[in-house]
Amino acid sequence: MRLEPYWLATAPPFTAAAPGPVGGRADVVVIGGGFTGLSAALALAKAGAEVVVLEAGRVAGEASGRNGGHCNNGLAHDFAAAEAMLGAERALALYRAFDAAVDTVEAIAAEEGIACDFRRSGKIKLAAKPEHAAKLAKSHAALVRAADPEARLLSRADLAAEIGSDAFHGAILHPKSAMLHVGRFAVGLAEAAARNGARIHEDALVTELARSAGRWRVATRRGTVEAKQVLAATGASLRGPLGWFRRRIVPVGSFIVATEPLPRALADRIMPGRRTATTTRTIGNYFRMSPDDRLIFGGRARFAMSNPQSDQRSGRILEAGMRSIFPELAATRIDYCWGGLVDMTADRFPRAGERDGLHYAMGYSGHGVQMSVHMGRMMARTMAGDRDANPLAGLDWPAIRGHYGRPWFLPLVGLWYRLQDRLH
Repeated sequence: MRLEPYWLATAPPFTAAAPGPVGGRADVVVIGGGFTGLSAALALAKAGAEVVVLEAGRVAGEASGRNGGHCNNGLAHDFAAAEAMLGAERALALYRAFDAAVDTVEAIAAEEGIACDFRRSGKIKLAAKPEHAAKLAKSHAALVRAADPEARLLSRADLAAEIGSDAFHGAILHPKSAMLHVGRFAVGLAEAAARNGARIHEDALVTELARSAGRWRVATRRGTVEAKQVLAATGASLRGPLGWFRRRIVPVGSFIVATEPLPRALADRIMPGRRTATTTRTIGNYFRMSPDDRLIFGGRARFAMSNPQSDQRSGRILEAGMRSIFPELAATRIDYCWGGLVDMTADRFPRAGERDGLHYAMGYSGHGVQMSVHMGRMMARTMAGDRDANPLAGLDWPAIRGHYGRPWFLPLVGLWYRLQDRLH
């Protein structure tokens, strides 16, 4: 078993990183070489801006390359709950932004010729308990009424055409959702940005960020660059001089295993619909088939940070959960196991905007594949002067009391969520 993301292990190498030290001047410095930063860099470079991307590690080496490969529309919340929190008009606008985000990923893959197995698979949200099916029915009614008339409610009998498991009691089908090979997409996105003139520096952790006389000075261990504008696209990063954001984002571990390639007949039995799937438990799971017929199976597993030991322990929990849902996989080998950090906000809505002249987009809360790519493009437009481009503008973002970056309270949150799953 390899302790690395399947997506990164099976993607081509990124070959266009800028050589030599960081230096000179630019119109825009982008901090972070994940989907947000790379998408913004591509859009800005195409518009004629001189762009420098500073990535602390490797391109897409963190959340963008460590997720489940889902590209789903829809919010982290039940739509009625989102309406209650944001108001009907704002909730609908945000839902539409997530729809547009899937379109953006599809468009960029087509425009740049990125071979990433993008497919409009649809998503099924699976009821893990009988009472969850009733809740899904209410959620579906609100969704169809206000936001997504294409969403379909599936009965338990309907699930036979979607999943080879008796563990679920109904589902909502979201036809607009998609899947892709995120590693190949990330490399293709980075190559496209570099091809259009962006300078992408890997292993360039930002150590200092200062503004004077309308210009930014951005220091790294490999040198310093000056810029007119800076975009922070760092997600759940715990490094660098961005403490204001760390008080507002909780880094939560999410863990994934990937099986060996399954015989086609077995893959057809367990996932005949070949869709992305999520479950309704508070500590739920998400899964899909890979392009080479592996089951990619993930979830919170443990409320812990990601490191090799933590990933292994979480992988064993996920493996047991996978075999419980799919007993036919009892003898199937696990080939890959990995973890990563999700950039959670307190209300699970993403944030993007400008603070003291610093632009930012982050906090995707487990729904980042599509929205990060989309927000990179939207923030490029915002930074170029389009005031209406940012669909997240104006969302209040208070600090989380008692939180300064390291999520000391995660074990307590995990206990509470496990209790909720037992009770509800």
